[in-house]
Amino acid sequence: EVPLVESGGGSVQPGDSLRLSCAISRLPFSKYYISWVRQAPGEELQWVSSIGSILSDTYYADSVKGRFTISRDIAANTVYLRMNSLQSEDTARYYCTISLEKQWERYMQLNLPLHLHSFRYWAQGVQVTVSS
Repeated sequence: EVPLVESGGGSVQPGDSLRLSCAISRLPFSKYYISWVRQAPGEELQWVSSIGSILSDTYYADSVKGRFTISRDIAANTVYLRMNSLQSEDTARYYCTISLEKQWERYMQLNLPLHLHSFRYWAQGVQVTVSS
């Protein structure tokens, strides 16, 4: 059973904002990273942002830095991705994932394509469409 449930996608206009949520069920480990990744039609999976479970350390792809904010509500066991100043290039299906290591860094350093199977768990995905 996948311990992640996403919500919050939708269709917006350029410049608008959206917030994605990822509710996390109890996990059998305490140290992990929650990452948001996205995939546009015909394109490879792209890492967007991550947050650590212990220190809440955050990481962002250059393409979203300054526009997206990842955060955690520890009491609610939920991770959020606040997306501001959305652009048409942000149109994609967004997935919440969990890994025990900084999986995205490994794949980027090795210049390997990222897949959902690169992560321990992944949610069903939510569609974000940015269009005028």
